[in-house]
Amino acid sequence: MNKNIQMKAFRLRFTYLLIIIATIAIGLATRKLPHLFPSFIAEYGGDTLWALLFFLLARMIWIKKPIWLVAVITYSFCVLIECSQLYEAEWIVRLRETFPGQMLLGHGFLWSDWLCYAVGVILGCVIAYLFESYPLAKARGR
Repeated sequence: MNKNIQMKAFRLRFTYLLIIIATIAIGLATRKLPHLFPSFIAEYGGDTLWALLFFLLARMIWIKKPIWLVAVITYSFCVLIECSQLYEAEWIVRLRETFPGQMLLGHGFLWSDWLCYAVGVILGCVIAYLFESYPLAKARGR
């Protein structure tokens, strides 16, 4: 029985990894190739997918924690990062000018990002619920 639980956790983590890779690709595309997306998605998709990415990463780490708790932690992290954009010391501004700094920390505080983060985290909750409530064995009719 313990082996079954470990295998299920491994499959879930692997599934989350695949979704993370897709999320990163689509998120970067919204920033680097915005002309490929409707303007609304090009404008807000990156921030929404950023929050989804962190939800999925957190879910991979805390696979046994309740989904709602991972959601609260992730949303709080996203809002904290957004609020950190109000801090404009020279060292962090230089860090935000690098590609990794820009991707992790962003730049320019926007209240609208809070809504994007909420949508991304809710999307993550839906994905987690679907994948964790309906394992592959059930989907195959076993």
